[in-house]
Amino acid sequence: MSKVLIIGAGGVGQVVTHKCASRRDIFSEITLASRTLSKCDVIASRIPSPVKTARVDADNVSEVVDLIRSEEPNIVINVALPYQDIPIMDACLETGVDYLDTANYEPPEVARFEYSWQWAYHDRFAGKGVMALLGSGFDPGVTNVYTAFAAKNLLDEIQELDIIDANAGSHGQPFATNFNPEINIREVTARCRHWENGEWIETPPLSKRESFDFPGGIGPMNIYRLYHEELESIVKHFPTIRKAQFWMTFSENYLKHLEVLQNVGMTRIDEIDYNGQKIIPIQFLKALLPDPASLGPLTKGKTCIGIIARGIKDGKRKQVYIYNICDHEACYREVASQAISYTTGVPAVVGAMMMLTRKWRKAGVWNMEQFDPEPFLKELEIMGLPTVVLDGGEWGEL
Repeated sequence: MSKVLIIGAGGVGQVVTHKCASRRDIFSEITLASRTLSKCDVIASRIPSPVKTARVDADNVSEVVDLIRSEEPNIVINVALPYQDIPIMDACLETGVDYLDTANYEPPEVARFEYSWQWAYHDRFAGKGVMALLGSGFDPGVTNVYTAFAAKNLLDEIQELDIIDANAGSHGQPFATNFNPEINIREVTARCRHWENGEWIETPPLSKRESFDFPGGIGPMNIYRLYHEELESIVKHFPTIRKAQFWMTFSENYLKHLEVLQNVGMTRIDEIDYNGQKIIPIQFLKALLPDPASLGPLTKGKTCIGIIARGIKDGKRKQVYIYNICDHEACYREVASQAISYTTGVPAVVGAMMMLTRKWRKAGVWNMEQFDPEPFLKELEIMGLPTVVLDGGEWGEL
């Protein structure tokens, strides 16, 4: 039985808090903290068992250190903004407490997604006997574990990897993002990179489109290639991979709105002067768009996130498809959040469970694919995200 400190009270924080509270055999005490205490209090009020709340500025290392020392958690689950990964890691390092996040660090002034800043902490965490688990969401996170499962059980050598993320849900709003608008738009508009023959190939964002026939009654949807951080760690830890790509679905309505917002400068991340005040256009846009947490009761449909891995098994070419399907309305009935938050929050809780039960335990800074995938996937199904494995099928390229 362990104490957990959750930092971040958005849609994912709500799921993480609910799911931790459902497993009091592991998470005996829960504290939920964010910059806005009232958000924490609302989440805590929806949970029958006690959840403590606290206010903390996650950009302020000393505030996080003081909160950790006050609460004495065994682990910190960081579901705040990616900008805050480094301050929270600094606080965990200073206090000697294990750390977990769901997305890699990103500097506020540059739309640049890479693990270098966090990997640089490895020796310091290892030296203090503290563990940091990076990217324990779905993508990154479960997709990394799916890749490790394929490498361990289904293929002798992975040569090609496609990560495919479909949100086939609809919220009925003219334009809204399913998670933090600032992070979502920065991610989608960044230059695309994919791995091919030992190097990163850079292309314009969303410039390559394919059609993919999704299972579970979803059917054909357009998918667009973009860069996602798990590609960086996966090709590092599975060096046989010759080609790796990430794909995501977008509606024509979303893409048209995004194009217009880019054209008028609303997606800019640099400061501009407005009536004598410095503002960042994308942050102003975030304030205008619907709060993703408000989309829960409106969203219907499903998500389908998974990997297609191609390679060699017993000397023959083979392809496998590993995925999960999640229903927006079912998620809302369970934890009052839609499936995007659910599929990120549940793996964060399972990752923390792996660490606290010592099924995954190494001092230092680690990515998900560096551990045994099977105990994680077993617990993930129990916690609400079952895995489907299609073992075999004709080798093909997207």
